Amino acid sequence: MKKTLFALLCLALPVFAAAQPPAPEIAARSYLLADYYSGQMLVQRGGDERVEPASLTKLMTAYLTFAALRQGTIQTAQALPVSEKAWRAEGSRMFIQPKTPVSVYDLIRGMIVQSGNDACIALAEGIAGSEEEFVRRMNKEAQRLGMNHTHFMNATGLPDPQHYTTAYDLSLLARAIIRDFPEYYPLYSLKEYKYNNITQANRNRLLWQDPTVDGMKTGHTETAGFCLIASARRDTRRLISVVVGTASDGLRAGESQKLLNYGFQNFDTHRLYRKGQSVATLPVWKGSENILKAGVAQDFYVSLPKGLYPHLKAALVSKQPLLAPISAGQPVGTIRLALDDKPYAETPLVALENVETANFFKRGWDSVKLWFK
Repeated sequence: MKKTLFALLCLALPVFAAAQPPAPEIAARSYLLADYYSGQMLVQRGGDERVEPASLTKLMTAYLTFAALRQGTIQTAQALPVSEKAWRAEGSRMFIQPKTPVSVYDLIRGMIVQSGNDACIALAEGIAGSEEEFVRRMNKEAQRLGMNHTHFMNATGLPDPQHYTTAYDLSLLARAIIRDFPEYYPLYSLKEYKYNNITQANRNRLLWQDPTVDGMKTGHTETAGFCLIASARRDTRRLISVVVGTASDGLRAGESQKLLNYGFQNFDTHRLYRKGQSVATLPVWKGSENILKAGVAQDFYVSLPKGLYPHLKAALVSKQPLLAPISAGQPVGTIRLALDDKPYAETPLVALENVETANFFKRGWDSVKLWFK
């Protein structure tokens, strides 16, 4: 059986946890550290526990805003009206004024840098007609992204008993923004923004303390505590930390820095296969072709504690018999990953090409061969 290497997106590392270097103590309600490319959680505590997202909610508000820009629903130079509701928004604000339209360009920066609740409501109303309809779209998008333990009640992050998420779900959202909207992600590295003659600094202290940190978002309420999602790129690697429920502004930055340093110092990430690269050739029955090229649908990476990569092995198990017709992207097998002979992960193997149904005579001959096989 052909051997290969593979990795599973959004993979935790529970099987080989004993080989991991000791993780730092993190003073937070819940936290996790994820590798951006592999999607693996390198360390976590309470990652699936329900938490209040506070202004981390604004990542989803931004995600839908970026999607609306790409779809042409809104334009950056477009001026949106400021409703009474937006103007009276509680909490952090960018200080927009009623009856004074504000450009989408300014509102986005007010939302990201100044964490303006007023900016979020103005964007929500401008995109969806009302904050309520926008929130419905937020929840729909959360489900599409796999944020299965998240429910939004508003576009700002103001407290509500039914407004909740998890550290793991937040890591999925942060990763989705970087992956799906790379043209807008640099906005999260802006250190300050001025609107209405009021300059406000980005509350993410790591933008000043660590030159490799280039995002993402802070959050705070009395009930949520101080929260921070941070992302850093060093050489070819990118890590995302999520820290929820610390006791102070300084502590959320310090604990996030601990997680990022731990990940970069103690783990390596390897790309195992490129998108569309042929991993194996598989026999096909009753098809116009006898052989099918199989591989991976996207670039795949694996993260491992330093020094363990040579111990990684995988076995290919194909679905047999494979009967035409077969469409490109169709699952045709599984690659099972093992580390020192212990089960580690598995992921689908997909067809890289179409195979049409053969003519009547070849189908009949293959049926005879399959009967004996």
